[in-house]
Amino acid sequence: MGTFDILYMLEAVPEILRAFWLTLALSLETAVLSILAGALLACLKLSGNRILRAAAGAYTAVIRCTPTIILLFLCYYGLPRILDPLGIDIDDMSQFWYCLIAFVLLNAAMTSEMIRSTYLSIDRGQFEAAETIGLTPAQTLFRIILPQGFYIALPNLGNLMIALLKETSLGFTIGLVDMMGQAKLLISLRYGSHALETYLAMAAVYWALTILIERLEKHMESRFRFGVRNAVSVR
Repeated sequence: MGTFDILYMLEAVPEILRAFWLTLALSLETAVLSILAGALLACLKLSGNRILRAAAGAYTAVIRCTPTIILLFLCYYGLPRILDPLGIDIDDMSQFWYCLIAFVLLNAAMTSEMIRSTYLSIDRGQFEAAETIGLTPAQTLFRIILPQGFYIALPNLGNLMIALLKETSLGFTIGLVDMMGQAKLLISLRYGSHALETYLAMAAVYWALTILIERLEKHMESRFRFGVRNAVSVR
């Protein structure tokens, strides 16, 4: 085993960041689609139809018990076999899309619980108050419920982005050359040498990005808290 080379670790950071935009795109697209799918699941869980509630609850229970890497492999190896009898050939589909599908399936279940609990935490009297002043259900949702819900869910949204950023590192297991895949490529090109330095560089990149997300979430939370205080003072 060679001596530790801190200069190589510093040199590895720019090489790893070459795949930053792919990691960012996968994380952001997964977050947006997970929130949309999670909102739909939350609506099913809150609906008056027992069958829909049971189906949404069963989906959430099954997905939450499935490790991320297993779900990723199931999508990567299973989807082509499922769609092939239907005449749909996806053997040439990019690994990016398999990762996106798997991560959305997983995080939609998690996000649905976040949205459901956030919705239930809002005082029911606000719906009645909005109705008495003539607001339509859509106006009530977009003007009253969503702003409050976003503020309440903001810490969880920050945690979601951090979790997604880390989960995308599993994409290298099916050949996706994201930041983790780029790090593995660097190690293989060096025939396994400087692996410690490369992984430390990889960790430093994730630490920096995580801190950036945390700072952004705290900044947004303070701005929304300021708006809420102003709204209360006006009342």
